[in-house]
Formats: sequence, C-alpha cells, structure tokens
Amino acid sequence: MMILLIILHILVSIALIAIVLLQSGKGAEMGASFGASGSQSVFGAGGGTTFLSKLTTGAAIIFMLTSLTLAYLSGQPGTSSIMPSKGIPTSTPQKAAPAPTTKPQQPVPPAQQAPVNAPAK
Repeated sequence: MMILLIILHILVSIALIAIVLLQSGKGAEMGASFGASGSQSVFGAGGGTTFLSKLTTGAAIIFMLTSLTLAYLSGQPGTSSIMPSKGIPTSTPQKAAPAPTTKPQQPVPPAQQAPVNAPAK
C-alpha cells in the first residue's frame, strides 16, 4: 500500500511540474504589457477555465491527498524501518556484578612528592 502511494505521489508530482510548465502566463501576450486583455476579454476579467488549469487543479488535489496520506502513514507506530538492523539496539542481558568482598580495603596513602625548587631571580 505504501509503495503504491509513493509511486502515485511521484508520478503526480512529475505531471504537476509538466502541466504548470506547459501553461502560458497571464502576461504572455504582447498586448498584455500595455493593458490590453486581448483574447481573454471574451470570458471576462478572470478569463476562461482551460483544460490545463482544470488538469492542474486535479493534479494538485491528488498531490495534497497523497502527501497527507503518506505523512499520516509514516507517523503510525507499527511501520517498519528500511534499516531494521540500525534501529533501537536490543538490550543484551548483563552479567550480574560480583558480590563485594567482606574484607574492607585499606586506603592507599598519597604518593610523596619532592618539593619543587623555584629558580632564583
């Protein structure tokens, strides 16, 4: 299921990029730079909804839905990792610590240091 969603997501994102690049901008005509709306005046100020703009809307909706679904599924606790051996280390049973001895140990005296003579000035 997850692989199918990832493949669909990649295909829709490539299609969305291609569809957006195929469309011409609002100011693509020479007359638009001087304020003339040209052929878009038939449909009003906003222009008509073309096939490519409908296709862009559909691809964007599918892209958003697959993005949200993939984000939701990746946050579930039951998902497996692609690197299971690098996950959380398993706890190995430790050997029991040896019992302390009953004889108290005597403190070791600090080492005697010779006084350091400072050089005369």
